[in-house]
Amino acid sequence: MHHYAASLMHNWEEIMKAITLRNLPPEIEKLVRKEADRQRTSINKAVISLLERKSEAHKKKKPGIKEYDDLDSLAGSWTKKEAAAFNKALAAQRTIDPELWK
Repeated sequence: MHHYAASLMHNWEEIMKAITLRNLPPEIEKLVRKEADRQRTSINKAVISLLERKSEAHKKKKPGIKEYDDLDSLAGSWTKKEAAAFNKALAAQRTIDPELWK
């Protein structure tokens, strides 16, 4: 009977894909909701994304190269209006002067 119970437990661990979180601190809830809004996705997908980014198992580290993530919160945070204003400000810098390439 003990072997049967162990077998059932092993099978349950293989198929379990849902986790319930209780007593989530307000600052963590805010972080998850902000991530979901930023990604325009569900809370569930945002939690998975945050966990994957912080998980060593999903990071592909290269020897001798340090990975930084301190600016990750800025990625995708601009509105379309802000992005358009930024691109407009850079338009002159992106112009190629044919005379310089002769």
